[in-house]
Amino acid sequence: MSDTLKDSLQADLTTAMKARDELRSATLRMVLTAIRAEEVAGKSARTLSDEEVVAVLQREAKKRREAAEAFAGAGRAEQGERETAELSVIETYLPTPLTDEELDALVDEAVLIATAEGLTGMGAMGAVMSQLKPKVGGRADGKRLSGAVRARLQA
Repeated sequence: MSDTLKDSLQADLTTAMKARDELRSATLRMVLTAIRAEEVAGKSARTLSDEEVVAVLQREAKKRREAAEAFAGAGRAEQGERETAELSVIETYLPTPLTDEELDALVDEAVLIATAEGLTGMGAMGAVMSQLKPKVGGRADGKRLSGAVRARLQA
């Protein structure tokens, strides 16, 4: 059994290569390359934690999402479909996203805490976001999170 998410990705790459699954192999290679690049970035090499690997996976998923939209907008459907297929492979390794109800409940809780501290309106945005980011833990992207907080604070 694999110990870390990176080990799991590496094992799945080996399985995909043996099965001659070109799409999965290519996608996992790209993801593992991004992880290795992140590990050697900075002043000294390090091993990424599972949370950091998830952050890299989310960044790669966002790239695929944006590229698929760009290709579709440029009339290059085939490349867009490839990006979408790569995105679906990456998403299998990401944590399940929060539902709207779960996100709203977390936002309401954080807003109540900020209100108890005397912060109201949009001035509470930073405090609410800083409380939510660790709780959300990669299960909702920043854009969706800030949109939910903004909507709640302006209500």
